[in-house]
Amino acid sequence: MKGTEKIIAHIKADADAQVNAILAQAEQQCAGIRGDFDKQAAALYAERLRAGVKDTQDKVDGAEHIARMEGRKNLLAEKQKLVGECFRMAQKQIVDLPEERYVDFLAKLAAQASVTGEEEIILNPRDRKAIGEKLVKAVNARLKNGRLRLAEETRDFAGGLILRRGSIEANCTVELLVELSQSELSAKVAEILFQ
Repeated sequence: MKGTEKIIAHIKADADAQVNAILAQAEQQCAGIRGDFDKQAAALYAERLRAGVKDTQDKVDGAEHIARMEGRKNLLAEKQKLVGECFRMAQKQIVDLPEERYVDFLAKLAAQASVTGEEEIILNPRDRKAIGEKLVKAVNARLKNGRLRLAEETRDFAGGLILRRGSIEANCTVELLVELSQSELSAKVAEILFQ
């Protein structure tokens, strides 16, 4: 080999060595950068995974809470329905009392509600026909100087009576009596039903 060829070969060898060194250094830097990005990507993935799990759990917890609330609401509605049914049954039992007890019950109501002893007793058509006259006698017997009389008029209610003096009426219907006692007794009925 001639001198120039040796120099060129030597320069080429040096250049190749430098290129290889630069490439090795570049690969090392790339590997470091790749490693950093892999760590960042893994951290970001883990963070997003945790956020997704938390978000999903929050949605599940929210749905569970709503379902529990809905269940309580439905249970309360059913309990209220049952309590209401108890009061409807109580109303029916009063209306269906044996005649003697029913007349006595209505006579007590009328005697308590009477102010002058001269009111008219308004009944439903069934009670007017079945017990009207008996009731008037029973009430007047309870009152000192009782002169209550049976009204010709009838009204549409399940049972009980209405006392009328002129334009003033005292509502003693079974429906109203049960309704008035319902607010007072609902809690007790519910306690008995749902112990």
